[in-house]
Amino acid sequence: MKGVVADVGLTSDVEKFVNAASHEMGGIDVLVNNAGIMAVGTIEEESYDQWKHVHKVDLDSVFLGCKYGIPAIKKQKNGSIVNISSISGIIAGHNLASYNSAKAAVRHLTKSVAIHCAREKNGIRCNSIHPVFVDTNLLDDLYKKYGKETAIEKLSRQIPLGKIGEPNDVAYAVLYLASDESKFVTGTEIRIDGGISAI
Repeated sequence: MKGVVADVGLTSDVEKFVNAASHEMGGIDVLVNNAGIMAVGTIEEESYDQWKHVHKVDLDSVFLGCKYGIPAIKKQKNGSIVNISSISGIIAGHNLASYNSAKAAVRHLTKSVAIHCAREKNGIRCNSIHPVFVDTNLLDDLYKKYGKETAIEKLSRQIPLGKIGEPNDVAYAVLYLASDESKFVTGTEIRIDGGISAI
């Protein structure tokens, strides 16, 4: 399937890519809501425009993905929705007001969707994944500010395992939740955090 250019915060665009995927692939079994941006700012520093933008990308996209994905997936009578949240949706930071809020909301929205789908008996499971710092472009601003090696060292000191995550650490969790290996798992979260939430 060729890619579809879309703004995941726009209803019409989400409908477009869900319909395109369903048509071209003969149905949808798995939906991964993975769009995300991060903004640094305390509640006093945060502008309302930035607050709205972070929530549009990090939270509204998940709402729209679930809303329009569920009708397509339930036609298969079996499927999985995986929402990428963050450990910041569980552990708050003083300077991540909008990011903490949006990612925490993704966690609870996931549970609401899971319970809805279970009550509807439509065969859809819904779970969230909560990574800590992962070596992706979400850390680019920190890499630019401190240099990549220094930034990774600073972040790694906060994590009990002493290192940041790799993209595959998240991908394998998605694979598990997308597969029938997790057929009895719904409404929960997987923390991929190197032990930081255990402190």
